[in-house]
Order: sequence, then C-alpha cells, then structure tokens
Amino acid sequence: MKKFNMIDNEFICEHCNQKVSKLNYTARDHCNHCLYSKHVDINPGDRANTCHGLLVPIDIEKFKDTYKIIYKCDKCGIIHKNIMAIDDDMDEIIKLSTNNK
Repeated sequence: MKKFNMIDNEFICEHCNQKVSKLNYTARDHCNHCLYSKHVDINPGDRANTCHGLLVPIDIEKFKDTYKIIYKCDKCGIIHKNIMAIDDDMDEIIKLSTNNK
C-alpha cells in the first residue's frame, strides 16, 4: 500500500520560474501556472526518487469529478499522473485537453 506524506511547501517552478504557493488542502505536487512538476517521489510526498527530471504535462484525463494531468519525465521517460489542483491555470488545462486530440 502506498504511503502519503503531506508535504505542502511553496517553491519556485524550475520550468517557468514562478513562485508557487502552498495549496493548503493537500500536498502541492505541481506548478499551478505552467502545470510542470518534478520527478522527486516514489510514493506521494516521500521525496525518495533520485531522478529529479522535470515532469512535462502531455495530456489530461477525466478522474471522478475532476481531472488528472498526465506527465512524461524529461530525464527517465516515466509516465506519471497527478490530480489537478483547484488553482491550476484553466487555460493551460484546456490547452492540454486539445493538444493530442
């Protein structure tokens, strides 16, 4: 069973250089401006992955009453998914939803 470590820190996005604030309802796992993430976890919030590549948003999929952002790591190529956050840039979400269709 996966363990979830609640890490909700603000950070500077390594892709767009924007300041990303805490989410304050769950762990922040991607930039709400450009949607990029960083490949740092093996299990959510453990920061145990040594890859540290950028997770590039490549697509989006419906998940329950929200969406998951689908990522591809620019270093190791792994596909990863994160649930979108309530403050994600909807223009970026819409771009993702039409990119590969």
